[in-house]
Formats: sequence, structure tokens, C-alpha cells
Amino acid sequence: MNYFIREMNVSEYPLLREFLYQAIYQRDPANPIPRSIVDDPDIECYIRGFGEYQTDRCLCAQMNDKVVGAVWVRNISGFGSIDEQTPEFAISLLPEYRGQGIGTALMEAMIEKLKTEGYTKTSLAVQKDNYALSMYLHVGFEIAAENEEEYIMVYLLN
Repeated sequence: MNYFIREMNVSEYPLLREFLYQAIYQRDPANPIPRSIVDDPDIECYIRGFGEYQTDRCLCAQMNDKVVGAVWVRNISGFGSIDEQTPEFAISLLPEYRGQGIGTALMEAMIEKLKTEGYTKTSLAVQKDNYALSMYLHVGFEIAAENEEEYIMVYLLN
């Protein structure tokens, strides 16, 4: 499996709509959440006007001529937001490319990018029963808070 990680081109930002949908944990794959969920303002904030904020960053994984995964960060008031200075992670892969280490590589690449840009921490939210929780822990995120359904996780970059 040959893929490489690169910065996502501005012309590819519309792909984030699909990646945002793929990032939504599907508890019951037989009854998927409707795609219109990405129009919900609480969810759409992860992609609305992406690239307009100075702090927007996006890396993608490309295999052949296809973008198969993306990791992006924004300073927004999202589910995993902890303060106004900490960028929040969003990551997803197309389903057929999961479980092959691409997500871990994307996360590690974004962590290195944030370190070189001088950030001190980053955060994310994950539902407690989401299979991705183990990847986040493996990469080095730690549980900082929780609510009934989710963990808020933080990665200290220094």
C-alpha cells in the first residue's frame, strides 16, 4: 500500500464535506446517520469557510490519484474545544482505507506540524464507544474531561 501525506490544496477543500461525514461515528452501520447531518451548525463549523481562518490546517493522505483521508485542525468552539488558543482535531478516512495505519500517520504528521508552528497543545472529542479511541490513546492523546457520551482528549505538544 503506497500512500503519501501532503498538505491539502485549497481546491480540494470541498472534499472535507465527505471526510466530515466519514468522521461521524456510526454506532449502527445498518442504519447510517443521514448525510444531511453535516449541515447541522454544530457539525458544519468544522468545515464552514475552511481556509478562511489563519489557524486552519489540513493534511491529506493520497493513494495514486485519490485523496483517501484527511486530518484538519481549527480553532473553533467545537465538541472538543478546550480554549481559544488550542486547535481542535478532526480526522477521517474513507471506510475502505481504515485499519491500515494511515490515520495514525496522518495524526502524527499533524502533531509534528503543530509542534513546528509553536502550538503547546491540541484537542479532540471522541465518543466513548468509538473504535478510534484506541488510536488516539496510542498516538499520545490523554483524556482530560468527559461527559455522558464523549471524552475530551488533549495532546501536549511540548
